[in-house]
Amino acid sequence: MPTSAVLQLNASKVAFEDPSRTRPSSLPVPDPTRSFWIDSPGANPLAGEGSDGAFTADADVCVIGSGITGVSAAYHLSLAVERGDIPRLADRPLRVVILEARDFCSGATGRNGGHLTPMVFLDFCAYQSKYGTEQAIRSLGLENHNAAEMVKLIRSEGWTEAVDLVENGHTTLFFTPSEFTGAKADFAAAQKAGMILPGVRWLTKEETYAKYGSEYPSVELGGFNLWPLKFVTQMYQLAKAKADNFELILHTRTPATSISRSASPSRRWAIHTHRGVLDCSHVIHATNAYASHLLPHMAGPTGIVPTRGQVMALRASVPRDELFKCSWDGNEGFEYWFPRPAAVGDEAKSPLIILGGGREDDPDFEYYQADDSAVNPIVGRSLRRFLPGVFPGKFEKDGEPELEWTGIMAFTKLKDPFVGPVVDRSELAVGEKFKGQYISAGYSGHGMPRAFSCAAIVAGMVVADISGSRWEVPEWFPEAFLTTTSA
Repeated sequence: MPTSAVLQLNASKVAFEDPSRTRPSSLPVPDPTRSFWIDSPGANPLAGEGSDGAFTADADVCVIGSGITGVSAAYHLSLAVERGDIPRLADRPLRVVILEARDFCSGATGRNGGHLTPMVFLDFCAYQSKYGTEQAIRSLGLENHNAAEMVKLIRSEGWTEAVDLVENGHTTLFFTPSEFTGAKADFAAAQKAGMILPGVRWLTKEETYAKYGSEYPSVELGGFNLWPLKFVTQMYQLAKAKADNFELILHTRTPATSISRSASPSRRWAIHTHRGVLDCSHVIHATNAYASHLLPHMAGPTGIVPTRGQVMALRASVPRDELFKCSWDGNEGFEYWFPRPAAVGDEAKSPLIILGGGREDDPDFEYYQADDSAVNPIVGRSLRRFLPGVFPGKFEKDGEPELEWTGIMAFTKLKDPFVGPVVDRSELAVGEKFKGQYISAGYSGHGMPRAFSCAAIVAGMVVADISGSRWEVPEWFPEAFLTTTSA
């Protein structure tokens, strides 16, 4: 029987090699499925912030999207203002406006699996083949840098409990011999390239069974879990209060429908919404899977392909002390899960597990699906059967989840993001047509360990443009991800 990776390869060939599939994405649908992260009581205090009342008509920077990318970009702009990297304006603060089509952080960030897990060394050989050794090191190093910076921010601001940050490590199960052999090859190649890889521990299937009750070989790595929406909420509130010469405004339930040249002599761009027009000098596209709605040239196989992911929250059938505490992935990375920390009053209950994946059982792998108002029953059946098969006796067979939802990811042909100035390679004047517009999108299902720092990159580019300085690539960032150098 073909493995999940082989099935995905076949589906990817259709998704990323058919030049006729170039229809731009829709806007996010207005009635998404209910997510544990978003729809838990009190979880989203900024849900409708700025959705009524006066609409902002002018800004220095417009950020489109209020997930981790958009809010991280705003946060890093606030840091630049605080440091004095942007000259103080004579008569007013630097104004940054975030536009969100639905509720605050209601896209992929508010609907994902809650993992903050760098790949550490996994896929090193693939990166080395694509980009060479140095860029392979940077590609994985970015994820380590990103996770470290997020955790540093959480701890320095005292948010650990507020965002449910848990550091219990991560375990990857290998369901087939080829998976295990490939991971060992990645590890050896990364070590040979000089990567420092502390804390990696390989377990035989017997050791894995003795420790976790699952009969597959595995590797233990570092990793974190958190409540993504709560992290983004805290970051937004921090950015808003960061500097007296920085103004941050949020308009939720205000989709950006199109962008045109501004009629204002002091601004470049006009962002059109049903509430009015926002004139601005700089635009940061933080819409991920929906980027091609405003940037049609980014639709299709050479751009960003919306891809639906499915997640559920379900109870284990054993007490907390009989179950693992780390986060996991397995089946060639298609499934990922972790136990939620016990809420006050729930300590005696069996753990609530957040489980995602199952796309491999859909013939199209949910590519070109931008509708998160429904769940896929095929994927749902796969997820319901997954954990009982991996951990016999610890989960009820075909047990019903407490909540099941979908979210829209953004995949690219190389599975790496587009970060930097918006570029249309069909235009002769590359970079001029969209001058002042930037993008960070296309994380290919791995946004949590990438987006925070990718957003810092585009924020840095905006700062350089405003201040008239030269932007330099940080040593930790892979140049291959830049829109100006990526294929």
